[in-house]
Amino acid sequence: MKLADLIFDKACRIMEIFLISIFGLLVIDVLGQVFSRYILNTSFAFTEELARFSLIWLSILGAAYLSAKRQHLSMDFLYQKFSDKNKKRALVFIEICIFLFALIVMVIGGFNLVYTTLHLEQLSGTLRIPLGYIYAILPISGLLMMWFSIYHLAKINTNKITE
Repeated sequence: MKLADLIFDKACRIMEIFLISIFGLLVIDVLGQVFSRYILNTSFAFTEELARFSLIWLSILGAAYLSAKRQHLSMDFLYQKFSDKNKKRALVFIEICIFLFALIVMVIGGFNLVYTTLHLEQLSGTLRIPLGYIYAILPISGLLMMWFSIYHLAKINTNKITE
């Protein structure tokens, strides 16, 4: 197994563990809120905000994970009609589009958002966490998606990815 494959597998495994942890935190947070609201007749203010931030991290990092596993949403009706040569071209085009989206929207836009919110010292309402830390998952996931696209392009060029 090549070093790139080993790093790819380790990165995916770390992301899996991190995503499972975030999901577990989200479940515990929501169950705690339901318990406190209906059993204790009181409500903790921080649980709604923690659930929102956990969901943001879970969905954006989950998108990067799905990009790594090449399980993102796709409609392949037209793709299935292509010849093998055109299928390879389409795969390259798709990976380039994913790379450019991750670069422009997630990395450049995400860094801009993080910088702006940290520079303006915006804090979350209840937890008082700087919002730049919450939004930092955008450029992180964007960089991961860019790396995964480069990895996939290399695999496409060596015919190790054909679908």
